[in-house]
Amino acid sequence: MSSVGARVFVARLAGTAVFDPIGDEVGKVRDVVVLVRLKGAPRAVGLVVEVPGRRRVFLPLTRVTAVDAGQVISTGLVNMRRFEQRVSETLVMGELLDRTVELADGSGSARVEDVAIELQRNGDWLVTKVFVRRTDQRGGLLRRRGETLLMAVEDVVGLGRPTAAQGAQLLLAQYEDLKPADLADVLHDMGVTRRLEVASALDDERLADVLEELPEDDQVEILGGLERGRAADVLEAMQPDDAADLLGELSAEQAAELLSLMEPEEAKDVRRLLAYADNTAGGLMTTEPVILGPETSIAAALAHVRRQDLNPALASVVFVARPPLETPTGRYIGIVHLQRMLREPPHESIGQIVDTDLEPVAVDAPLLTVTRQLATYNLLALPVVDEQRRLLGAVSVDDVLDHLLPDDWRETDDVHAGPPTRPTPVVPGRDEVDRG
Repeated sequence: MSSVGARVFVARLAGTAVFDPIGDEVGKVRDVVVLVRLKGAPRAVGLVVEVPGRRRVFLPLTRVTAVDAGQVISTGLVNMRRFEQRVSETLVMGELLDRTVELADGSGSARVEDVAIELQRNGDWLVTKVFVRRTDQRGGLLRRRGETLLMAVEDVVGLGRPTAAQGAQLLLAQYEDLKPADLADVLHDMGVTRRLEVASALDDERLADVLEELPEDDQVEILGGLERGRAADVLEAMQPDDAADLLGELSAEQAAELLSLMEPEEAKDVRRLLAYADNTAGGLMTTEPVILGPETSIAAALAHVRRQDLNPALASVVFVARPPLETPTGRYIGIVHLQRMLREPPHESIGQIVDTDLEPVAVDAPLLTVTRQLATYNLLALPVVDEQRRLLGAVSVDDVLDHLLPDDWRETDDVHAGPPTRPTPVVPGRDEVDRG
């Protein structure tokens, strides 16, 4: 049991495992929910916990028996409904970190870097301390910009008031190890303003990866909030098929403007994809699979599929064609599977082990035909050719699944996805009382 006066810094708590009373892991802490009041210290009411299946749920602090920077012990009673933030609630990690506050003594402003919560005698957890870094000083005091201070919460002003422009560096540092799909979930759960602030703080490559995992309305909202030149740079960093899908959600004028700002070579691929119908091989394909000539050695081919920016589906196969090797290529020859290359001497050429029996699909082939081909031959990627059998691109299984699933699949919870090792009891409605 946590003792009265126990102090926990929230930034250190993030990522901590949550256990039930018998030691089974329930999930991991992703945030702390607080109520910022007009009078008195903000009160922490619960934890946002990520459980198996990448779902974030609310765990009231009334169901927590011990909490520190090493572990959190719960009663084992968890409501598995997806966490939805209320208007009156503030997320410490998502909203308070990097917020600018004024120091009550009038000596300047500071940026919040951490928040401490402490257990009170009545069982409440209150925000009692704020760790800040000075960003401005006033009054000629002998203090320096960048100085860090641990202050009582009553000694700062504006903790509950969002600033006009809030940074996101500390928040992103906490989520640095998250996969793009998981970071996309974090962004999706944020308010519109904070989502754009966090997205804007990502570098182009990271933001491109995250955008590819977000629902379409979030993608459009974020892209529309970026400066036009930056938006074009992010589109260039995206996979051409994903960039084309996103531009297809914009008005013709907006899409044309962004395409004009992109590098000509990058824009050319995207324009080509925009010309195809959505549910055809051309509309599904990417123009950047691994394409090599038949004389390429197996060792060189393996080096190509080891590229970090290549997704697993496209890394599973090499497409063999005559020069030129940029899409549209010369005549398509066949494919070489990664598994086959691993079984052959590295000095051999891929032309000696190429599979020429697999028939490619036409660029106008419907989604059903593409799906059947992938399923029939157990493929992760399928070649797409034109009437002259020039390789135009490849359809990967992840893009097919994207089109087969409902439009809102990224936002829909599956209550059966990834159950805990031991079923977690659910107490209906209890969180409504605990958050009141």
